[in-house]
Amino acid sequence: MTQHDDTPIGDAVAAAQWPRPREGVAVTHLLIVRDVARSRRFYTDILEAQVLMEGPPSILRFYNTWLVLSTEGGPTDDKPDVVAVAPWDAHTLTSALNLRVADIYELYERWRARGAEFLTPPKEHPSEIRWYMRDPDGHLIEVGQSTGMPDAR
Repeated sequence: MTQHDDTPIGDAVAAAQWPRPREGVAVTHLLIVRDVARSRRFYTDILEAQVLMEGPPSILRFYNTWLVLSTEGGPTDDKPDVVAVAPWDAHTLTSALNLRVADIYELYERWRARGAEFLTPPKEHPSEIRWYMRDPDGHLIEVGQSTGMPDAR
């Protein structure tokens, strides 16, 4: 496996696992992190993502989407006035992963057993149950389960 190409780790990772649509669009989420290896361990060991490329950048298959974990850095030739930085503090929300799940309590217990830390336990709201957590760089992750249609008043 080469660090900077898109060669998969091991022969077991099929080309179909990569975000390469034959038509339409494939959505990936870029997270700027301070330590790619640390973040990769969090997403794989706790949240069960599959590593496609160790990196940096690291590319992960995360259920029905992909995460790209990239380091902080200065401008590049294709974004000459943009600087990539991880969140400055855990109290300012600029982006969040929003995960919709079938069984929120099962996932909460499974990820908690793997070492995840949560802002609160699952909270029941009129149309969903949800909880939040942070990755090692402070990126907010919302996990929710729909319980019915919201009141459309």
